[in-house]
Amino acid sequence: MTGSKKDLISYRMARAYETHQDALILIEHKRYNSAINRLYYAAFYAVSALLLAHDLSPTTHNGTKSNFSKYFIASEKIALDYGKVYSQLFTWRQKGDYSDLFDFTEEKVKPYMEPVKDLIDLIESMISN
Repeated sequence: MTGSKKDLISYRMARAYETHQDALILIEHKRYNSAINRLYYAAFYAVSALLLAHDLSPTTHNGTKSNFSKYFIASEKIALDYGKVYSQLFTWRQKGDYSDLFDFTEEKVKPYMEPVKDLIDLIESMISN
């Protein structure tokens, strides 16, 4: 793996962890729409690092989701439940960012904190091996 590629992967993983922590801060302040956005992006940064580590470089969020599903979920390298979490956050992030008169609740958002952290940790482990 080239130095710059390795650096970019490390950067994306660091962003994933940092953004996950941002989500926690937002939840503590009851900013649930913003927390969903941060949870999605935490997962997105980790997934994009994983794809890059496997020489996959989609140019859109939808492409990232499709590649993740095709190469890691469908192949059972990563459990289907994580694919469902990522897909749900993808949908909710768009709804939270672009839909009017829609607000997430603590009950919807908090259950995603641990699975997103677990996904980031799993991807970190996969990249390291």
